[in-house]
Amino acid sequence: MKVKFVVIGKTAFDDLKVGEQRYQSRLIHYCQFERLELPDVKNPKALSKAQIKEKEGQLLLEKLQPQDFVVLLDENGQHFSSEELASWIDKKQLQHAGPFVFVIGGAYGFSEAVYQRADYKLALSKMTFSHQMVRMIFLEQLYRAYSILKGEPYHHA
Repeated sequence: MKVKFVVIGKTAFDDLKVGEQRYQSRLIHYCQFERLELPDVKNPKALSKAQIKEKEGQLLLEKLQPQDFVVLLDENGQHFSSEELASWIDKKQLQHAGPFVFVIGGAYGFSEAVYQRADYKLALSKMTFSHQMVRMIFLEQLYRAYSILKGEPYHHA
């Protein structure tokens, strides 16, 4: 299965970068993993939140293909336990032949056009995390889901 991980901007904190790299290097044993970092919007202080979301949305939509199964990491998405996420991924892999594209937007979320293009919305928690922290947390959960599917000891449930 091909998995694309699309984010807006670079991770600013070294400790988060290390965590992201750890899980990305582990994920390549389970799937064709590709990370795509889209540039931050230029001169954001001169723009409203809505304008920033629109510009980020345009960048995101340009990178998506018709066959992509697009999953937004969104606070209003479906909540899963780690086991439920693994099961969901397993089922979706059988139903959808194209790449899975997991998207983490910028600090203000997604434009309406991105929501319209999405195939699914997934939430990590009812708590709010910075969009940069979500990157590492999600990569860990994706790795955990694959280890659950393979019956490996990483997940101790």
